[in-house]
Amino acid sequence: MLPVFVREGLTAPRAIDSLPGVSQHTLESLAGVIDEAAAAGIGGIMLFAVPEVRDATGTAACDAHGILNLAIEKAVQASAGRLVVMADLCLDEFTDHGHCGVLAADGTVDNDATLTVYASMALAQARAGAEVLGLSGMMDGQTAVVREALDAEGFTSVSIFAYSAKYASVAYGPFRDAVESDLQGDRRAYQMDPANRREGLVESTLDEAEGADIVMVKPALPYLDVLADVAAASAVPVAAYHVSGEYSQIEAAAQRGWIDRRAAHLEAVTSIARAGADIVLTYAAVEVATWLKEDM
Repeated sequence: MLPVFVREGLTAPRAIDSLPGVSQHTLESLAGVIDEAAAAGIGGIMLFAVPEVRDATGTAACDAHGILNLAIEKAVQASAGRLVVMADLCLDEFTDHGHCGVLAADGTVDNDATLTVYASMALAQARAGAEVLGLSGMMDGQTAVVREALDAEGFTSVSIFAYSAKYASVAYGPFRDAVESDLQGDRRAYQMDPANRREGLVESTLDEAEGADIVMVKPALPYLDVLADVAAASAVPVAAYHVSGEYSQIEAAAQRGWIDRRAAHLEAVTSIARAGADIVLTYAAVEVATWLKEDM
C-alpha cells in the first residue's frame, strides 16, 4: 500500500526534502500517481491531505469540499476499481495545534469530544467514496463510534482499518514535515509507550471486538515483536506501516553509498511480512512491487 499526500493550493507537485522521492501532490497530479500505482500492481493507496487553513477543531476534515474529501473523490474516479482507495481519519493534519483530537480547556486532548468529530469525518469520507477508513488517532473507542456512524447511514460496506498499536515514536518526523504539522508538545498521552509490548495485543484485540476489519502496528521494524503477537492472535488481516523515518533512513544511507537501496527496502518489507503482516504500507510501494515482479 502506498501513502499519498495531497496539498491544497499547489499548482504542481512539491518534493518533500526529508522524504526523498516523495512529493505533496495536487488534485490534478493525483491521477498520475494512481495510474502508476495501479500499473505496478500494488493493493491500494492511503490518502493524507494538507489544507491551507487549519483551526482548533479541524473543521476542514469534515467539509465535503475540503482537500481530503475532494482527493478521495478524485482518487476513486481515477482508480476505476483498479486499486483500493483508503483515507486517513485523524485530525492532526487539520488542527492548528497539530494534535489528533479536540483540546480541552487544560490543553489535553478530549477523547470523547474528538470521537464526535471522528464520526462526522467518517461519514464525509464515506460519502466522498472512500472504501477503507484509516483510523489513526488512537482515541479510546474510536473504532466502535465510527462503525456505528457508518452503519447508521447505510455505509455497511466501508471497511475500518484501525491503527491499533501506534507507538509514540521518533520515526514520524518526516511525515510531520510532509503534512506541515505544527504539533505543540507530544502525543504520549494517547499513543503507546515503546516499552510496553503487551498493550499492543490488548489494543488490537479491543479494536477487533469493536468492529475493525483490519488492525495495524506502527512503526514496523522496531515493533516486529508486537506485530508477531498481534498476527498470531488476530482473526482479521494485520497491517504494518514502514513509516517515514524508517523509509528515510534507508534513503539517506543509500544516497551516501553506505547500503544497497533496493536490497534494503526489499529486506525491510520481507521482515515485516515474515513477522506476520498481511498488508505493508511503505513509501517505496511502487518500486517494491516492480522489483518483486522483476525477481519473479
